[in-house]
Amino acid sequence: MKFIKNIFLYFSAFIPLFLLLLVKLLVDIFNNNLSWNFLNTFNIALLGTMIVLGAVGILWNTVWNNTKIMSIKIETSKEITDQYFLQYFSLFVMFAIPLDISYFNEFFVYIIILIFIGVVYINCCLFYINPLLNILGYRIFDITYLDDFGQSKNVKIFCKDKIFSSKTYDVKIKNEHFAFVSKKQKSTKKYDF
Repeated sequence: MKFIKNIFLYFSAFIPLFLLLLVKLLVDIFNNNLSWNFLNTFNIALLGTMIVLGAVGILWNTVWNNTKIMSIKIETSKEITDQYFLQYFSLFVMFAIPLDISYFNEFFVYIIILIFIGVVYINCCLFYINPLLNILGYRIFDITYLDDFGQSKNVKIFCKDKIFSSKTYDVKIKNEHFAFVSKKQKSTKKYDF
């Protein structure tokens, strides 16, 4: 079950790319640059399915996530949003613009590239590299905190506002690579995804 959640989370990172490819394909079909053939119909269905699975992945790992909320005091906090968003954005542009998935050979290259990237993404737990969350207004922070045993831990956290050192936050930690601020501690604004 965990593996399926991770695959869906991987798809969520590519929702902007899937939307770009879907729009490109539909515009070409409606402008009569492409025809309604098996491959184009399959591509539309596949892209739509991956968009839905990606949305389920985000919801499954955030809203429907039954990870317990823990209160942590931040020792250090560094925003790292800019380190990953532009790299992924360039990948989208490189991937979406020159690729014509209406040809079988380019469609198979596209699928193989997605599989290669997916293997690396899931095996290396790169869940914090998710441009969809950036588009939705979340920022990524690399933070250290003390756990219940006084051990210093490092985690990457998504939050819509800045995370400050020496403050206490309630978080849902999926793993060290994917966590959300659930709400700020004591009488401040809530952050529910």
